[in-house]
Amino acid sequence: MRLRKKWWAVPEMKENPLVIFDAENYKEKWDEEFKNKNDIILELGCGKGKFISEIAMENKDKNFCILDLDTNAIIYATRKIKDLELLNVRAIPTNIEKIDTFFKENSISKIYINFCNPWPKKRHHKRRLTYPNFLTKYKKLLKDNGEIHFKTDDDDLFNASLEYFTENGFEIILKTFDLENFNYPKNITTEYEEKFINLKVSIKFLIARKK
Repeated sequence: MRLRKKWWAVPEMKENPLVIFDAENYKEKWDEEFKNKNDIILELGCGKGKFISEIAMENKDKNFCILDLDTNAIIYATRKIKDLELLNVRAIPTNIEKIDTFFKENSISKIYINFCNPWPKKRHHKRRLTYPNFLTKYKKLLKDNGEIHFKTDDDDLFNASLEYFTENGFEIILKTFDLENFNYPKNITTEYEEKFINLKVSIKFLIARKK
């Protein structure tokens, strides 16, 4: 579900140095932007920024980029990041289909996809962020043994995604249909995840590794 667009979102983003509007110009120079050669990790879709702010705080030796077309989401996320004075996060307001224009091949160590739109109608399946056309791009960007961490509340999307990953050169190294009751101490919840847990909806989770 998208947030109602705020008139002030774009002007605020333009004043924020954490927001990168011309990310295609950074494809060869993210090291310069972050001023280090640390691993780069992506979050595709950022909600209101709970997940990215917590994981970036816990992993200050890693660099993070969030990609989201929703300007409101970018605003809420970057406000949290700025309040926490995190220097290891950048935000790219974009359609995720353009992801391969922003990063070099074999340059990303990990990708997080949390509660993306399930696009239940068959004619819309190609818009799913785990659909093969996206996985082909992710695979090129990921380093050897790079990982994709995927969470959803949607059973159909999860089952289909298991097939998408295995059919497109990824190894499923972890999966669960009930993350809340699964022994995974590294889990960081999102805003949506906490909402679903309160509603007693089981969270599906997998980690897929590039072969």
